[in-house]
Amino acid sequence: MSHTSVASNTLLLRRQLAELTKHPVDGFSAGLVDDTNLYEWEVMIIGPPDTMYEGGFFKARLTFPEDFPLNPPKMRFITPMWHPNIYADGVVCISILHPPGEDQYGYEDSGERWLPVHTVESILLSVISLLSSDTPNLDSPANVDAAKEVRTNFDAYKKKVRRLVRRSAEAFD
Repeated sequence: MSHTSVASNTLLLRRQLAELTKHPVDGFSAGLVDDTNLYEWEVMIIGPPDTMYEGGFFKARLTFPEDFPLNPPKMRFITPMWHPNIYADGVVCISILHPPGEDQYGYEDSGERWLPVHTVESILLSVISLLSSDTPNLDSPANVDAAKEVRTNFDAYKKKVRRLVRRSAEAFD
């Protein structure tokens, strides 16, 4: 592949990867699933201290679209998760991963949605902050059952999360 035909988005992804490799950020690690594909990243999020996710190791995939950074990547946990803002299949539903522009449902401001200035680091820090929140946001839940449990039986919700955290730590050993 000639130097001129290397798309600027792969350059951007390569730069972000190099930056995270050189200067790791507390709370997660990120790398390519396969060295030949810059559009598929493997992520490991370490459960934030002093939260119910503490001690857990959560594996996820970031899949970047070909028009990155105009559009956001998709993020999906491979480790089983129980959270109102994470679909049952592991797909993460947070504002900054929603395509740019106005929200047709009126839940979020265009400023909260994806902007090309976001990086892998800002995405993962948002996800860590999502996991760190004492009470999850129940406005437009991705996982309705988890949201219902947060509302009706928070202790059962916490117990289920802690069980998944323990399992994730065992799987990591």
